Amino acid sequence: MSARSMSTPWTYQVSPDNALFEHPRPQLVRPRWRTLNGLWEYVGRDENGTVHRGERILVPYPPESRLSGIGRRDETMWYRRTVEVPADWRDGRVLLHFGAVDQIATVWVNHQLLARHEGGYTAFTVDITDVLRSDAEQEVLVRAEDEGNRGTFPVGKQANQPGGILYTGCSGIWQTVWLESVPTVHIADLDIVPDLRGLDLTVHVAGAVDGVTVDVSLASEAGQVTRGRGEPGRPLRLDVPDPRLWSPDDPHLYDLRVRLLDGDGTVLDEVTSYAALRTIEVRAGEGPPRILLNDRPVFLHAPLDQGYWPDGIYTAPTDEALRFDLERVKALGFNSVRKHVKVEPMRWYHWADRLGLLVWQDMPSLPVVLDNPPGPQAPPVAAARRRFEAELHELLDQLRNVPSIVLWVVFNEGWGEYDTARIAEEVKAADPTRLVIAASGVNCCHSQPDSGAGDVYDDHTYVGPGRPEVTDSRAVVDGEFGGVGLVVDGHVWPGEPMAYEMVPDRERLTARYVELSEELEVLARDRLCGAVYTQLTDVENEVNGLLTYDRRVVKVTVPVVAERNRAVIAAGSRS
Repeated sequence: MSARSMSTPWTYQVSPDNALFEHPRPQLVRPRWRTLNGLWEYVGRDENGTVHRGERILVPYPPESRLSGIGRRDETMWYRRTVEVPADWRDGRVLLHFGAVDQIATVWVNHQLLARHEGGYTAFTVDITDVLRSDAEQEVLVRAEDEGNRGTFPVGKQANQPGGILYTGCSGIWQTVWLESVPTVHIADLDIVPDLRGLDLTVHVAGAVDGVTVDVSLASEAGQVTRGRGEPGRPLRLDVPDPRLWSPDDPHLYDLRVRLLDGDGTVLDEVTSYAALRTIEVRAGEGPPRILLNDRPVFLHAPLDQGYWPDGIYTAPTDEALRFDLERVKALGFNSVRKHVKVEPMRWYHWADRLGLLVWQDMPSLPVVLDNPPGPQAPPVAAARRRFEAELHELLDQLRNVPSIVLWVVFNEGWGEYDTARIAEEVKAADPTRLVIAASGVNCCHSQPDSGAGDVYDDHTYVGPGRPEVTDSRAVVDGEFGGVGLVVDGHVWPGEPMAYEMVPDRERLTARYVELSEELEVLARDRLCGAVYTQLTDVENEVNGLLTYDRRVVKVTVPVVAERNRAVIAAGSRS
């Protein structure tokens, strides 16, 4: 099977008319928006300097992907299309949103340079109002530049020469591009800080705020549960009577409506969102430190989820596919998922919120040379450090309202690691409502010596599971274990399959999983607070997934694995 011939169940559902057409930001919704996904004119210059003209690309799939229609890695990419802005949008501001463009994006509208953005994992917005032409057609031109893992940007597992545990790169536009109509004075953002009794909400407003009031209502299935009014930019407290807490067993979300009112009570702007009531912390009682969700011990049991697709690379073919992976996580009995050195579109987090999964969110790592011998590597150059920290803080800001995220993972196995304690402490200061792992896999690979920073100590053990021996105030997790491989003929990416241990068939893979899970249950009854099994799906040449890369075959017996996972969670969640 060639790489371009591997399909998923959703590959042939994708067309220029329906490419990821859903609202890309469920956390902040207005009715007046339109997607710009679809066919764009495309010119690409590859790493050899060859310029490819006269092509069309299906946005938002990266050019390396089958779904894009290109199937080639380019280092400089030009995208062009015309769009119509409805006449009734001219009474306010028109915003052009990009979910993500890897790695440097420059944007022109109607030949006017409007924006330059660095970093391939975070969203950015361009106000295009002042350059709109009076006629219906507007020209949007985007240049993307991407050196891949030769450069100084965070890249995660992307590689210009993929193989082993590094995979095909993702260049250019890879998340939804869309237009939004907003009033001149409008809600720019929300800060939602929940607890077990309600939440504190700060509404950030763009434009003149004199005389403007914020009106907020929180509702559940039975109707409105609370309401409040306040000022823009100031925290507004909303206490919830008989609060229903969010958890994997009951992922209850409250509907949130926010309105801006002028002095006469006229509605200037209105958005819908949602919120959940939950807390996460590490607490030591009479025994070892435990992770507490809503004041109760919880064992975080997750698969490693790398978010790769054979047809879309970094971009899921459809929203249904995006949801499918998380539904499989739930069906397999996990209560958590580790998003590994990648950031997903906001709809992925929306589904994690709704389905009830506790998310470990990794910061995408800087490039690493895996051929080097084990041990710490030379620190990244100044430009790489600057870009890593800038994108890290953008990521914290972008994802701060996602209730399912409970853990920030700063570094993984020493890839690009430096100033570990300082950066972990800055992450905790920026977001004290979540837990921080300073270095995942601090015992292996290229990691620096344990800094002692963060809320959670994290070892990696293959095949494992491991028994970390740290006895300080941090909770202890096995951030990666397992990695048992099974080749399923007809569902394998081109190249030599690899895993930490190979088994011959589904029955043996299930039995091996049970063996590891029984060992893990013993550790969960002791000090261990969480564990991540490698991994949810095969990824390119790695065949250690519970599902094949194309998502067509589940490689284990689901009821058996789910029963074992629930037993581990129960053992580690005892008071």
